[in-house]
Amino acid sequence: MKPLTPAQQATAAQAQKLRNAGNPSQALKLAEDLARQARGAPDALLLLAVCRAELRDFDGSERAFRAALELAPDHPLILVNFATMLKRAGRPADAMQAYERAIKRDPNLDAGWLGLARSACECGELTRADEAIGRFLERHPDSATGWYERGRIERAGEAYEKARDAFARASELDPKNGLHDASRAVMERLMGRPDAALASFEKARTKGLWNAEVENTRIGTLLDCGQIEQAYQQVESLLARYPDYAPAYETMADILWEYGGTLEIETDPSDVFRKAIDQVDNTREIRRAYAEFLLKARRNDEAVEVIETLRRDDDNPILMTLQANALENSRRFSESGTLYRQAYELLGDSRADFLCAYVRHLLRGGEWQEAAARASAAIKVAPDNQEAWAYLATAWRLLDDPREFWLCDYENAITFIEVPPPPGYPDSESYLQALRQYLDSLHRATREPIQQSLRNGSQTAGRLFGRSEPVIGQTQQALTSAIEQWLSGLARNEEHPFYRRNTGRIRYTGSWSVKLRASGRHVNHIHPQGWISSAYYVSLPESVRETPADSDDISGCIQFGQPPDELGLDLSPRRIIRPREGFLALFPSYMWHGTVPFEDESPRMTIAFDMRARSD
Repeated sequence: MKPLTPAQQATAAQAQKLRNAGNPSQALKLAEDLARQARGAPDALLLLAVCRAELRDFDGSERAFRAALELAPDHPLILVNFATMLKRAGRPADAMQAYERAIKRDPNLDAGWLGLARSACECGELTRADEAIGRFLERHPDSATGWYERGRIERAGEAYEKARDAFARASELDPKNGLHDASRAVMERLMGRPDAALASFEKARTKGLWNAEVENTRIGTLLDCGQIEQAYQQVESLLARYPDYAPAYETMADILWEYGGTLEIETDPSDVFRKAIDQVDNTREIRRAYAEFLLKARRNDEAVEVIETLRRDDDNPILMTLQANALENSRRFSESGTLYRQAYELLGDSRADFLCAYVRHLLRGGEWQEAAARASAAIKVAPDNQEAWAYLATAWRLLDDPREFWLCDYENAITFIEVPPPPGYPDSESYLQALRQYLDSLHRATREPIQQSLRNGSQTAGRLFGRSEPVIGQTQQALTSAIEQWLSGLARNEEHPFYRRNTGRIRYTGSWSVKLRASGRHVNHIHPQGWISSAYYVSLPESVRETPADSDDISGCIQFGQPPDELGLDLSPRRIIRPREGFLALFPSYMWHGTVPFEDESPRMTIAFDMRARSD
């Protein structure tokens, strides 16, 4: 390996000085001169590669790195810098391999272990990420950076309590850094503790961390706390300060949609986007958010127009798919089919989200065999994708394929069980009354969230489980006990997408309460973030509660196996359950389910939650 001469070392030092001073272009010129002068010196090529990466010339950087590695195979410093470049270039899997090579050559290379933890986390290789950050923290137990990365890894695994504790430790070690407090706040919110989250956000603010993303998340936390008016005022202030921050317009529109009646503001929520487009210079991201809002609001023809404008400036398969979705929802099937096929030519079977959208079109158009093939392709990309399994079940049903019943197992994978009242209550009615009273205080919205399955009702904000009210903790414990008892009786089947995930224990990934008014219902849907989903019946209208079990009147009932109306398939439910107060329905998250409307002045109140299997 050819070393640099003293003069060449001075040139390299000057280039590094220029880099540190924020002048990468001048540094690159020196690095290029040095690489020509010092042919065969890997250090010169390393400097050239790093300078090119800094200017985002990742192809040129990779060529220089590979040339350096030919001269100095498996040199740990070159490898770790190569890996860092690959990660910046959006290639975390390749970065992982380079970091692995670096630490194999030098097991004490701290940058290698830290980089490996970050790349493995990005790739979803959480076990390896945990091992890597563990090795780093063994050597540096008081590293705030190490504990912050541990928190990120725990968050990726949805171990929110462990993540919160890791971020808290990072904050102790680096008390001036508000990022750790903001990260802890996000975990507390996900744990259903919005009051604690607000306190952590305030700590971050006092330490100087205040940006649009953090403030937008804090506004969501205010909604979780029921501070509707303050949330609206804060989003107005946020947009005054960051008028081109698109997510804040989404937040404001969502508040007006769901809480406009509470705030006594009679404004079309979409006006938020239209006014911004007239007033803000850089509107591309705002237009994209506007289009997605219109799609959620089922204003599809308007969405088509907005997306057409976006595609004229910068077309890509994602916008193509977005427009195809809007056209499909507008029943312009020929136009949507053309766009789906064009997008498929570009994306192939690489993206599960696109494939699921395409499958919807194929099912609606009667191409059931192709729908099954594309749903299977989506499952190959994402084996636990609940939407893909739902569409595959539908395709199999249309094809009279008996695997529908293997997959859905309507009799055994769906259960309806009574949940005994928690200790301290004399009977179920006194317990349910206490639960109703608290849940009623949380239902402040005048209509449903914009992208939820319920119609003519309201949904509580944020996570329900984790809140400090005793009856919520008692409810969670009672439900967990009943669920895990049911799971203990289910056989494990490694070939089945539902039964193979059964460890006998659960963790909650989302929890909320729904209150339906007269004519209220849930349209048929699935839960993409779950493994098991649920409906716990807290209160039923008298008309539903007193309907005889053998009655043909199914008003208010929950039904399974019937696809959404918009697919136009005219398929009947496979199973119907008549609800009872104090009972819990459990079913695979990929199972189509919805409710039949009821006519009654009294509301129907439930607690719903999604779960995944616990392995710890």
